Amino acid sequence: MDLNPYVVLASAVVGLLVGLTGAGGGALMTPMLILLFNVKPSAAISSDLVAAVVMRPVGSLVHMRKGTVNYRLVAWMCAGSVPMAFLGSYLLRLLGGGAAQQRNVAYALGGALLAGTAAMLLRSWLDRRSGQPRGQAIGAVRVRPLATVAIGAAGGLIVGMTSVGSGSLMIVLLLFSYPALGAGQLVGTDLTQAVPLTAAAALGALLFGHVQFGLTTAVIIGSVPAVLVGSLLSSRAPDQYIRPVITFVIFASGLKYAGLGTTALGWTLCLALLACGGYWLARTRPRRGGRRGGGQPAPSPSPAEPERPAEPACPAGILDQ
Repeated sequence: MDLNPYVVLASAVVGLLVGLTGAGGGALMTPMLILLFNVKPSAAISSDLVAAVVMRPVGSLVHMRKGTVNYRLVAWMCAGSVPMAFLGSYLLRLLGGGAAQQRNVAYALGGALLAGTAAMLLRSWLDRRSGQPRGQAIGAVRVRPLATVAIGAAGGLIVGMTSVGSGSLMIVLLLFSYPALGAGQLVGTDLTQAVPLTAAAALGALLFGHVQFGLTTAVIIGSVPAVLVGSLLSSRAPDQYIRPVITFVIFASGLKYAGLGTTALGWTLCLALLACGGYWLARTRPRRGGRRGGGQPAPSPSPAEPERPAEPACPAGILDQ
């Protein structure tokens, strides 16, 4: 069993993103194995699913210890996702499981994720204008069972038919169904609900797929420690740092699902990073006219205190008396 060190390194990068955002595992790991390392698609999907069974529980346990997992949300989501994952596998076999069917589903998922990215940016802008806080306590979240089961069912069906999307799609739907949840709670809940869903899909991969155990071992060695680090960061870091990373990973996943080539994807993401950096500099750099980048007037210097007149010196004779 040969371990490719480059697979280990690349898996560490993807694992860090999964730990930080809860998304991007299938959207980034599987295409990376296929395009960069010439792994057959069936083997890449099956090996990635089996590795995810080890990878996602590690991140989930970190968030459980930090108290950033909403177990009621997890239970209702799993009630919809696990049965629909098996139904998706059955529909895939019924439809023939051809490349055309999976490609059409992937295109639809990519469009949904890109629309979700645009909506996330709009919601972030509206929240910043209104000053609405995002950090509701776990116990204060009012769970809507029907909507939550529907979220799990949609994600489970997509996973059953394409083997990807358990994190990307779920976290977008959670963002809009429960907008007051903090970023750490979103990532922790998403990672935890993906554990039984991924386990069900991995069981099918072991029974009917083409798992390459050397490849799976390399992915596990690289991704598991990175997921641990990413989960520790996401469970502690403020929303203002984690949410932009989530949005960026969802955006990259959507572009990849939509069929954008690797080179075009790389250039698009580089341009997006440059645009975000320019926007950040424009907001933080002090402007002329006494205003800062955030629109707040620069503090005016305090006026100098007038000099006090010097006290007259006492005559020497008075001191001698």
